[in-house]
Amino acid sequence: MSIDTSVSVPHGMEMRVKRTYKLSTEAVETVRALAERKAVAATQDGVVEIAIHELARRVRDADNAERWADAANDPEFVAEVEGLAGGFGSDDRAAWPG
Repeated sequence: MSIDTSVSVPHGMEMRVKRTYKLSTEAVETVRALAERKAVAATQDGVVEIAIHELARRVRDADNAERWADAANDPEFVAEVEGLAGGFGSDDRAAWPG
């Protein structure tokens, strides 16, 4: 039997959930230093949230890069892009300062 240690707490318009995680001493010290000495965020929770958002963005960017690489090898997609570029190419070039 496992015990859920989460607690939901209203925080303004947003629901906050308290969770317990086991982190290395180094990770805890890094979070503390980023919050207190580097003022990356107002709180240690804020530092962790920033780190989570940044990691999620990196994963999303890697997924998108993979999709674009796959699309570049898709003949139908390439033909569609070339068709679109041909239709707008001269207007786009005229809009950029030369």
